[in-house]
Amino acid sequence: MGEQGELFPVWRHHPFFTDNPAETLQAEREHRHHAVVEQVIADSKASALAHLPSGHFHANAAWLTLWAMTYNLLRAAGALASAFHAKATTATLRAHLVHVPARIARSARRITLHLPRNWPWQHAWTNLFDTVHGPAG
Repeated sequence: MGEQGELFPVWRHHPFFTDNPAETLQAEREHRHHAVVEQVIADSKASALAHLPSGHFHANAAWLTLWAMTYNLLRAAGALASAFHAKATTATLRAHLVHVPARIARSARRITLHLPRNWPWQHAWTNLFDTVHGPAG
């Protein structure tokens, strides 16, 4: 199949019901796309859009703008970090890639970032860092 694997590889036929007049494959594709949109909405309501509506037009506009920028930046960061993070929710991306328990040290005019030892997302984080900044050297 294309981007998504089989739902139940043992069974060959799967019934579904719809009132959509489109062809079967097109209706299924639209349904999957709708599910992705629903996930983005749920994800956004769990983050910055939880503050809406505030009762102030300009505050709502600011939250919406900040959410759109943050969402797009996190999606890009996730795609650069790893295959797992490319499909992760923004809450997972924040927990794994943004809220990093690291320490910054300065020595001889060099800045060194000390990541935690045995940190499970170190490879994804360093892959993201190296892709954005180029390898240190």
